[in-house]
Amino acid sequence: MKLQETLSDNTKKQERFDKAYLRMASEWAKLSHCERKQVGAIIVKGRMIISDGFNGTPTGFENCCEDEAGETQWYVLHAEANAILKVANSTNSCEGATLYLTLSPCKECSKLVHQAGIKRLVYNQGYKDNSGLQFLEKAGVEVVQIETL
Repeated sequence: MKLQETLSDNTKKQERFDKAYLRMASEWAKLSHCERKQVGAIIVKGRMIISDGFNGTPTGFENCCEDEAGETQWYVLHAEANAILKVANSTNSCEGATLYLTLSPCKECSKLVHQAGIKRLVYNQGYKDNSGLQFLEKAGVEVVQIETL
C-alpha cells in the first residue's frame, strides 16, 4: 500500500471519529438546562473519553441559566470549562487531548483550553466572536470545524 493511500485512510478514519465524538457532544448538550443555547463538550485522549460537560449553573445552584430578562446569568459555566474542571478533579490530564465542542469557545474559555494542554479542537458551530479561535491558533492548537454531522 502506498504511503499516500495510508495517509488518506488515516484522514478518513480520523474524520469518522471526529464526527462521532461531535455527535456525542451534541447529545450531551441536550442535558443543559439553558434555554438560550445548549452546548456540549467531550474531551478525548488516546481514543478514550476522559471528560464531558455542558453549559449550566455551578453545583448547588438551581438549574436556571437565564435571568428575568432572558440574559445568561454571569455565573453560568461554559461546557468546555465544566469538562476541563472535571479532569482537574481526577487523576487524568488534558495534555495532548482533543476537545470536541458543539460551539466554538469564547476568548475566556480559549485560555482555559490552551492552559489545560489541549492540542486539538474540533467544533461544530462558530461562536459570535472568533477571537477565541484566533487565540488558540496562535497558541498552536489545531482547530477544525465540522459543520455537518
